[in-house]
Amino acid sequence: MASILVTGGAGYIGSHMTHALLDRGDNVVVLDNLSTGVRDLVAPDATFVQGDVGDEGLVRRILRDARIDAVAHFAGSVVVPESVAHPLRYYANNTAKSCALVDACLSEGVRHFLFSSTAAVYGLGEGKPAREDAQTQPINPYGRSKLVTEWALADAALAHDLRYVALRYFNVAGADPEGRTGQSTPRATHLIKRACEVALNPELELDIFGTDFPTIDGTGVRDYIHVSDLIAAHILALDHLDRGGEPKILNCGYGRGFSVRQVIDAVSAAAGHELRVCTSPRRPGDPAHLIADASRIKAELGWTPRHDSLDEIVQTALAWEQTKGRVCPPAKSRSRTEAAWNGWGTVSQDIQPAP
Repeated sequence: MASILVTGGAGYIGSHMTHALLDRGDNVVVLDNLSTGVRDLVAPDATFVQGDVGDEGLVRRILRDARIDAVAHFAGSVVVPESVAHPLRYYANNTAKSCALVDACLSEGVRHFLFSSTAAVYGLGEGKPAREDAQTQPINPYGRSKLVTEWALADAALAHDLRYVALRYFNVAGADPEGRTGQSTPRATHLIKRACEVALNPELELDIFGTDFPTIDGTGVRDYIHVSDLIAAHILALDHLDRGGEPKILNCGYGRGFSVRQVIDAVSAAAGHELRVCTSPRRPGDPAHLIADASRIKAELGWTPRHDSLDEIVQTALAWEQTKGRVCPPAKSRSRTEAAWNGWGTVSQDIQPAP
C-alpha cells in the first residue's frame, strides 16, 4: 500500500487514475482547485483537498502529513486555442506551478513523480509515427509549456535524487467501463466528446476543420487511446519507479490512427443515427497525421492495451454522456477523517478550513 498525491484528481484523467489507485489498495489524496474539475468525479474513498497545486506551503503540508510516496501530476490547462490567446496563463499554470510542485516534493523527500505530458511537443510531426527521440517542435504555448516542464524535470533529476516518468499522451478518449467517471470538463474540445454531445442533442452540429488533408478521406488523422489503457500505463510507470527505475519519457498511443470522418461514423453507428456536421477550413497548425510510435512503452514497461478498439472507446464515451451526473455516487460522509486534514485547505465543499 502506497500513499499517492493525485493533482487534478477531479478532472477527466486524474479521476480515472484515482479510481485505479484505490482499486489496487493505495491511499489517495486528491488536490484540485475545481477551476475545471468536477467535485463529484472524485472517488468517494479518496481524501479530497480543494486547493491550488501552486500553493507550495499547502502542498508541502500534504506531502508531509499524508506521508506521500509519489505524486501523479495531472493538474494543468489543456485547450490549445486558449493557450494561443493566453500564453502567459499557460506558462504560469503548466510550467511555473509544476516547477513549484517538484520543488515541494524535493523539499519533503518525495522522489517519485509522474508527469502528464502531451504529443503536442512534436508539433506538426514528420508524417510518420512519432518516436520519443524525434525532434520536438511544439507550435503552440500549450505544447511548449509541457515541453519546458519536461526539461525542468530532466534537470532536476540530474541535480537531485528525483525519479520521474513523463507520459506523452496522444488523443485520450472514452470513459471508465464501470461508469464511475468520464469526460465532464466544461467546454471540452476533444472530438469524441463533442461528437457524443452532438449525437445526444439534435440542435447541435459538429465542426469538421479541414477536408483537404492528404489523408484517406481528406480529414485529419489522430491516434485515439482509451483512458483506461492510459491509466494502466501510469500504474506501470509507478511500479517502474518503485523498483528504482530510471527517469523515462514515453509515448501513450496505439500506433494507428483514425480520421475525423471515421470517428464520426463510429459515433453515428453507436448512437443509431447520423450526426449533423458542417465543414470549415483547416485550423492553422493542424497536422494531417499525428500517430504514436508506442514500441518503447511496450518494451520497457510491458504495457499491453486492453481497450484498443475505436468502437469500445466511442461506446464508453457515449454511455458516459448519456448518464453523466447520475453515475457518480454521492461523496461519503467522512467528517471524522476530513476534520483531521482540515488545516490543509477546503477539504470538502461543506467543511471549511480551520481559522
